[in-house]
Amino acid sequence: MCCPLHPKGGCGIARHGTYERTSPPGTHVARWYCPEGRCTFSLLPDCLAARLPGTLAEVETVVIAVEQARSLEAACEELRIDIDLPGALRWIRRRVKAIHLLLITLKGLIPEYFEGCEVNLVTFLQRIDVDAHLPALREIAAPHLSFLPSPLGFKPHRLRSGEPERVLQHPMGPDPPAALA
Repeated sequence: MCCPLHPKGGCGIARHGTYERTSPPGTHVARWYCPEGRCTFSLLPDCLAARLPGTLAEVETVVIAVEQARSLEAACEELRIDIDLPGALRWIRRRVKAIHLLLITLKGLIPEYFEGCEVNLVTFLQRIDVDAHLPALREIAAPHLSFLPSPLGFKPHRLRSGEPERVLQHPMGPDPPAALA
């Protein structure tokens, strides 16, 4: 395992256990700890979506179904019959918005692959012409994964303008006194 903070090594990165994902059931993701950087990293398998439950193939299926449906509501009726329409719309929009933002970013970062492509998943997938589409896109974009949005990349969610910058991990140690909190 190569530490993302110290690619040349020497930081003492070590295994830090695993955590279980709810979807797909039984999936465990390895965690690693960098004592020098004082943070942990997950080793997410290529088939899993980042910051969304499930696999990249499941996300791909949703986005393609939405792109080919006559409306979002029609896609909801096919994809999420287990929940009410407002919840299904939020669930679908989250995935479609994330993938379309990703495609726009990839089109700018890797123009040699995607020049002239419309910003829709079907067009991008026809261009790369492989079986495991989104995992293949993750492989093509590998040098940029820390800057790409989820579910393909690992960039943290953006803050709204005017919000203070968040720290990704809470500080170590005891809770501060109530007067300082």
